[in-house]
Amino acid sequence: MARVSLTPPGTLLNRLGAWYSRRTYGKVLDPGLALGHNSRVLMSFVRHERTVAGWNRLDPGLKHLAVMVSAARINCSWCMDFGQWAAGELGLPLERTALVPQWREHRAEFTEVEQLVMEYAEAMTETEPCVTDELAAALVARLGEPAFVELTAMVALENYRSRINSALGLTSQGFSDSCEIPARA
Repeated sequence: MARVSLTPPGTLLNRLGAWYSRRTYGKVLDPGLALGHNSRVLMSFVRHERTVAGWNRLDPGLKHLAVMVSAARINCSWCMDFGQWAAGELGLPLERTALVPQWREHRAEFTEVEQLVMEYAEAMTETEPCVTDELAAALVARLGEPAFVELTAMVALENYRSRINSALGLTSQGFSDSCEIPARA
């Protein structure tokens, strides 16, 4: 259960945010409702997310895998729920993204670079980050420095998102209910 009310003050900012959220995602996002209790925090969050949406040096599929691994590692059910929906919006195979929390047991489903990206996201997400020079060098060699920096920033951002959502007690909002994950043969 959320640790703050999901009924923020009826300010113009919150009403506009709710309208935009419904229009874009089909429902009002709980993180927006929770952050709506502090307009400066909400506006900073929104500005940053809008800027991040313009980053384009890293392949969107790799970026999404990194975000999902980080959310899974932190155990943010809201982020995992929304992430599965976002994977569908990106056109990613939902049966593969559903495997992300246990990706190591399903290595054959992922390419070598995807595995490196997910390993890096896990290493960065540890309470004491444990990224090795070898792992970083392997990713820089495959992705290039601009994409590697973007990957690093995306994992850090997902840590921020997931930790806020988890601390505020936000849980699955039903986004993944609209995703059809085909049964495995």
